[in-house]
Amino acid sequence: MFADADGELRGTVTQNSLQHVLDHYNAGDWRADRALITGDLIQDDSAGAYERFRKLLLPLNIRMHCVPGNHDVRDLMRPVCSRPPFSYCAREEVNNWLLLGLDSCVTGEAGGEVTRDEIERFEKIVSESRAKHILVAVHHPPVPLGSAWLDTVKLKNGQELLESLQQAGRVRLLVFGHVHQEYDSEHLGIRVLGTPSTCRQFTPGSDDFDVDDRPPAYRRIELFADGSIEEELIWVE
Repeated sequence: MFADADGELRGTVTQNSLQHVLDHYNAGDWRADRALITGDLIQDDSAGAYERFRKLLLPLNIRMHCVPGNHDVRDLMRPVCSRPPFSYCAREEVNNWLLLGLDSCVTGEAGGEVTRDEIERFEKIVSESRAKHILVAVHHPPVPLGSAWLDTVKLKNGQELLESLQQAGRVRLLVFGHVHQEYDSEHLGIRVLGTPSTCRQFTPGSDDFDVDDRPPAYRRIELFADGSIEEELIWVE
């Protein structure tokens, strides 16, 4: 998003693109209980862009779990995305599940790292939780994508993070943003999902930076009390 409603990213007016996705969701009969927003909310480093984002999302009238991305400015994002119904890198327990957001951003860098303090925060929250199943949201992918340029800006300590999640014994799902393309695989017994952008997409498998013509997208995820997961990726033509 930009503070300017007409702000464009790679030829797309980002507010219009996001509104198109929201209109698609609102026109359907599937309703979410929560929204997971996995970073890169703004492009122009402005407080106004966050307020514009918040205004567009408020009509969903559900709790929204946000984590920062490398294009975000924490000091601007945190105040806006900590006001209910938004939450910032927060935890919530609901229906046998713990939902938890982690900060993977490194100031001034496109790639990410989950710090030791953040991993210890995760471990402490898990030790205090009685939830049987855990979903973790983070911005950067903890695994290679098979795209040479994107794999230079992934999570530096992705394997360490996955091992910490595995040791918790209850993490069923990790969701991430950042890569503007679809990803779905399993690592160390944890399902790992990446969802395309509500704006422009990156070309999968490309050695160099490249965008393709795939439309915006969002993902429906259903979490069941027994730990099972159902999901559907929705491309918004």
